[in-house]
Amino acid sequence: MKHKQSRRQAPKKIAPGAITDYFVDGLTHEAKGVARVNGKVVFIDGALPNERVSAQVIKPGRRFDEAKLISILESAIDRVVPTCSHYDKCGGCRFQHLSYPSQIESKKTWLNSQLRNIPPTYSLTALQGSEFGYRRRARLSLRVKGASIELGFREKSSSSIVDIKQCPVLTFSLESLIVPLNRFIKSSEEVVKIGHIELLEDDVGVSVIIRLTSKLDPMIKERWHAFADDYNLSLYWQEPAESKAVLNVEELRRYTVASTVIEFHPQDFIQVNAEMNQKMVSQAVSWLDLSAQDVVLDLFCGTGNFSFALARKAKAVVGIELLPSMVENAQRNQHLNRLDNVSFIAADLTKAESAADIPKGITKVFLDPPRAGAFEFLPNIINLKPDKILYVSCNASTLARDAEFLVANGYQVEKVSLMEMFPQTAHVETMMLLQKSSKQKR
Repeated sequence: MKHKQSRRQAPKKIAPGAITDYFVDGLTHEAKGVARVNGKVVFIDGALPNERVSAQVIKPGRRFDEAKLISILESAIDRVVPTCSHYDKCGGCRFQHLSYPSQIESKKTWLNSQLRNIPPTYSLTALQGSEFGYRRRARLSLRVKGASIELGFREKSSSSIVDIKQCPVLTFSLESLIVPLNRFIKSSEEVVKIGHIELLEDDVGVSVIIRLTSKLDPMIKERWHAFADDYNLSLYWQEPAESKAVLNVEELRRYTVASTVIEFHPQDFIQVNAEMNQKMVSQAVSWLDLSAQDVVLDLFCGTGNFSFALARKAKAVVGIELLPSMVENAQRNQHLNRLDNVSFIAADLTKAESAADIPKGITKVFLDPPRAGAFEFLPNIINLKPDKILYVSCNASTLARDAEFLVANGYQVEKVSLMEMFPQTAHVETMMLLQKSSKQKR
């Protein structure tokens, strides 16, 4: 007997609560103020510690409530006026209402809380650069709804698009392109066939990568190329059936780090903060304290962002990366920079058998994994018995998990650095140095 399927019920709309006054005594990683009423936590977006505010609960929960800031009754001394006119709507720069020194301290406090299960054998420092104008890459979302066209970033907690006119965290060249690009798109035809647009600035100049969801009329493409010529841009097309834009070797982009030229596909991963990338690579080389006898294993090496700087100090470097296309680019960069003590391997580091290609004699390990961390490969690292392990992470929770495993297997955390790769935002990058404990020395 078939049962009649019940219609899926729409979620009930929750009526906002009464406007209530709160004292804020904390701040979350996502820049939400923390207040407490009768032992229950209330998160207030936009509120800061030591403020008295009026707020309205918009999402009650069993363990905590979420509230909307209505007004600030007593302002914190480290509150500042956001630089960007889109701050109230855009979901990107959540910390812009907090002074920059306080942003750093807030992130350090949060990072220490994530590492709370790590023995306190280290000091936490901060590596930082420019507060604004640092971002050399951005992906702009495009939304077409009838006659309305919006180009920009996602709204806070919404699928809507903020139609932006500025973005102070972008490099000057990229931010200067937003208004003319926005104007050109809104006068163009077949805009509905564009999925999103990526902006990139590197040593070659500024480029625009357009992802198409359907084939675009050649005449319209010609108008895009004319626009690119007017603004001295390189233009790349990712056609509907392509995973990335197809281009010739001569069309590769490049940037310089630690006296090394890195060529890359415009859609390959690179660190978006060029200034901080320079500082981060220099700090990595310094912390590993390399000598001419060291053989370094560089895991998740990409196109060689760290590999070549390490190779200039070490006896040899072996880089491992998942994507064969990135390994090919890394090998091209090796020849470009005339370094013969580097080799690259394509392997899946989530699988234990990928360790089979690693040569013997590794003395130090560097790894810069994706957000999921490197837990599956850590036993292989332990088996190599390196003297030092340098771990760069974009996710403090997986870093903490992996570090706990390494500490349990004979390593001690020596140094930790908060790296301000994304000022004004909630993102935290971390560098951690682990040293083999004296009991584990070979």
